[in-house]
Amino acid sequence: MPESPNDTRRSRSPQEEEGGSTRQGEQKQGGPGGPGQPGGPGGAGGAGGNAPPRAPRPIFFVVTLVIVAFFLFIFSSALSPNAREVSMDEFKNLWQSNSIKAESVVLREDGIYAVEIDPVKGGNERAVTVKSTPGLIKHNAENLDQLKIPFKASAPGLTAVLVQSLVAVLPFVLLLFLLTFLLLRGLRSAGGGAGGMLGNFGKSRHRMLMKEKTGVTFDDVAGIDEAKDEVDEIIQFLKAPKRFMKLGGRVPRGVLLIGDPGCGKTLLAKAIAGEADVPFFSISGSDFVEMFVGVGASRVRDLFKQAKESAPCIIFLDEIDAVGRRRGSGFTSGGHDEREQTLNAILVEMDGFATGDGVIVIAATNRADVLDPALTRPGRFDRQITVPLPDVKGRLEILRVHAKNKKLGPDVNLERIAKVTPMFSGADLFALMNEAAIAATLHNKDFIEQEDLEESRDKVRFGRAKKSRVREAEENKLTAYHEAGHAVLQVLLKDGDPLHKVTILPRGSAGGATFSLPEKDRYGYGLKWLRATMRMACGGRIAEQRAMNDVSSGAVGDIAQVTRLAHVMIKEWGMSDRLGFVRYTGEDTRESYLPDRPYSDATAKLIDDEIKRIVDEAYTDAERILSENWDKVEAVANALLKYETLDASDVHKLMRGETIGKPTVSDLLAAEARRAAAANPASTPQDQQKPDLPPGAMPTPA
Repeated sequence: MPESPNDTRRSRSPQEEEGGSTRQGEQKQGGPGGPGQPGGPGGAGGAGGNAPPRAPRPIFFVVTLVIVAFFLFIFSSALSPNAREVSMDEFKNLWQSNSIKAESVVLREDGIYAVEIDPVKGGNERAVTVKSTPGLIKHNAENLDQLKIPFKASAPGLTAVLVQSLVAVLPFVLLLFLLTFLLLRGLRSAGGGAGGMLGNFGKSRHRMLMKEKTGVTFDDVAGIDEAKDEVDEIIQFLKAPKRFMKLGGRVPRGVLLIGDPGCGKTLLAKAIAGEADVPFFSISGSDFVEMFVGVGASRVRDLFKQAKESAPCIIFLDEIDAVGRRRGSGFTSGGHDEREQTLNAILVEMDGFATGDGVIVIAATNRADVLDPALTRPGRFDRQITVPLPDVKGRLEILRVHAKNKKLGPDVNLERIAKVTPMFSGADLFALMNEAAIAATLHNKDFIEQEDLEESRDKVRFGRAKKSRVREAEENKLTAYHEAGHAVLQVLLKDGDPLHKVTILPRGSAGGATFSLPEKDRYGYGLKWLRATMRMACGGRIAEQRAMNDVSSGAVGDIAQVTRLAHVMIKEWGMSDRLGFVRYTGEDTRESYLPDRPYSDATAKLIDDEIKRIVDEAYTDAERILSENWDKVEAVANALLKYETLDASDVHKLMRGETIGKPTVSDLLAAEARRAAAANPASTPQDQQKPDLPPGAMPTPA
């Protein structure tokens, strides 16, 4: 089921994350504690030089707090002696038995204190107290008057009040001190652990790599020869700058690598670090921005300061569009824009390079259209190197690089794989070889075979085949006619891509798939090819509607592809006679929440009419072709119900009225059952029975 101009079924875009046109990141860039890494002997935070000594822990504050708490405890103990606590009745009995020393009774806010004479221990004295709350002091005075006990009223002194207040507040002070201490220590750790509590927030978080640390050289980079040549000139500048200065040449200040994800920008930068015998500072654009305002600009200044001290060297800024977007566009929060301040710092630092600084900035992005013009002008980024998708020659070289450490069978033909993978990026080719190696391992093979590579190609581009899914007979029939409609049109329409194979096995998010095999790399799209692709995409819905007298949601990808092609044909490519040689699509900068619409309402209606006309023409023409060749559609659909997967030669035979002489799904299942019975003759008949299936369900050879 077609989706994009490059594929003939709905599928995702062939771009992956930045992995490169070659072996991708097979070795880590240094390790913890290594040279140039934080904590290692190459410098703090990735910078060169010896790391400064760590600041001493604040033990002074802890010791002071312990001493203060100890003295508070002593004072509170002195003001509140360790007296034996008795009840009021017991105190009355002690007074009546003359066990209370005369004139020792003192009335305080927290109770009655006196000195008891112990006659048993030879008249030893000890303190006794009748505890009470401060609100009962008047009640205690009345009790003492009734008992005719003389007493002295003692008001607490200023020291006692202060100590009691400190004792009450001390737990909260300790908790506040602990939280503050933990917070400051966490901030110091986040800043790098040196230079004070918050000093290292403004330090750059780059990694410094040397030649032996990357593990990637130009031998590992393939398929982008022009980009390699331009980058090689930069390395020659760094190795022998005086050679170019003789004729008045100046070392380029910046190189911008532009390309789709997965084409090899980051890997090319790693190869530069592996080839150039100079320090290589690597940092991502997102590493500049932190939660505090001004940190990004501070890190930029620190990075360039350390780079100038280590010159000649290279600074690599990956994903620079994170901080280098165009200024002054879109909506802002009204406050200070941290990203713009970081960009301003980069602009100032790059413009401040002296002629003999020997610092080259290499940046990578896949969104060069959103970068600020001040960043991309000559004098800052003097060169812009495009890293394109590899052509067939480049794909063959990339496959050979990835096949170096893999065991390939005698039937493997990498040239064929390179031809059948148009518009694959280096990351896609790496995934293809890796998936083939995994599949061969799971099947206990001694080496990778050609069929493993073919299957991994479909898996990477279209998704994994779901051979174990069981479907109802009606749903299976609908899928077969849907894919047969695509396949027949793919063969009959000569302006489209040739048919590769068709299957009703679910793959990825699709219930079935019709694969095309482009004969060449396509960097532009002709009107004839676009019309053929749109008609082929309409064939699935037309065939299932005629065969089943019903339609399904399985054509959602086909509808999306046809609509998208019609939009770009009318609004961007000027393929409408009524609208003419005019572009009606606004600039795709993704900076504004409001769509850019540089045309009137009348033009908008005309655009809608033209899009509807092109789609209706494609649908009507596809319906006419299938009606004239309906017998061929039925032959292919019935064969799909039998074999589930047909290659291009099988479809051509069926359309010529010939038969296919390969085993059916039932034959494959029967042969598998016979092999299982021969391998295990002791098995019972119940073990050899087919699994229970829903009514009308069809088995699969899984």
